Amino acid sequence: MSKRKKRVDRRQVSLFDLLKRCAAGETDKAREGELNIADRLRGALVNAIKQCPLSRHQIAGEMSHLLGHEVSKTTIDSWTAESKERNRIPAEYLPAFCRVTGDREPIRLLAECGDMFAMPGPEALRAEIQKFDEQERKARAEKRKRMRFLEDMSGK
Repeated sequence: MSKRKKRVDRRQVSLFDLLKRCAAGETDKAREGELNIADRLRGALVNAIKQCPLSRHQIAGEMSHLLGHEVSKTTIDSWTAESKERNRIPAEYLPAFCRVTGDREPIRLLAECGDMFAMPGPEALRAEIQKFDEQERKARAEKRKRMRFLEDMSGK
């Protein structure tokens, strides 16, 4: 089964827009239920699991190791099932979930709802930069291959 590409939520406020709003002192009038994010959080959990190369059993095992107590696949299933409205992931489990899945969206969502923004730590940023550098090297190598192939085809 192929993995889906990460999609950027169009409703997501960019960091720069958020900073502009904060600087301008812009505050929207609160709407009833606007911070009821149960469905959005559940969706973020589901997407994180879909994007993660680990199975739900492996995610549960890694979370159990990080938290120091048992988290089962059934528990993770109950957090993500629409039919189990009363079962929600405890906030203290979110850092372990995000670390295991490699997806920061659930924590970013909570921060955004609290009129804050969350940024990855220096090590995470270094890892992302290294990943981009590797992708860049691979792209350059592919370009060189195609240029050589084109030259061979042209007889130059």
